Amino acid sequence: MTEPQTEPRWLDADQQRSWRALVLGFTLLTDRLDDDLRRHANLSLTEYEILVRLSEREGSMRMAQLADALAHSRSRVTHTIKRMEKARLVERTTSPDDGRGVIASMTEKGWQLIRDIAPIHVAGVRTHLVDLVSDEDFAAVGRVMNAVADHLIARHPEMEIRQGE
Repeated sequence: MTEPQTEPRWLDADQQRSWRALVLGFTLLTDRLDDDLRRHANLSLTEYEILVRLSEREGSMRMAQLADALAHSRSRVTHTIKRMEKARLVERTTSPDDGRGVIASMTEKGWQLIRDIAPIHVAGVRTHLVDLVSDEDFAAVGRVMNAVADHLIARHPEMEIRQGE
């Protein structure tokens, strides 16, 4: 049995700069993408991501599966879905499979909104990230974040969603 490490493995100066750049860049990027969606459609980035996940599953998912796919708490997703229901973007129904689960489904208004707003969102992703770096650097970011996600999701109940990407 190895003894516990007593001294933290501090980041060196280059690692610290990279870490801070990642945190700042990610915060600024998600804030900008959220602002763009709110300005054009009064939709948050989280609400947009819910519509995306639903659209990728033919418009419907169990609420528990949706929460797991987003890596959000079930209560957070329930709260967000309630707001989206009020806006008539989604509706909830009881699962026909077992009568216990709850299904979130996109309405026609939700489908129309995702069709309208997706080009604006992808333009923001391109402008503020993809087109700023080389293809190789962007691929490296993808590899890094996949390694992080794989590490953190190893015991996640929705692992198959990551495997299908």
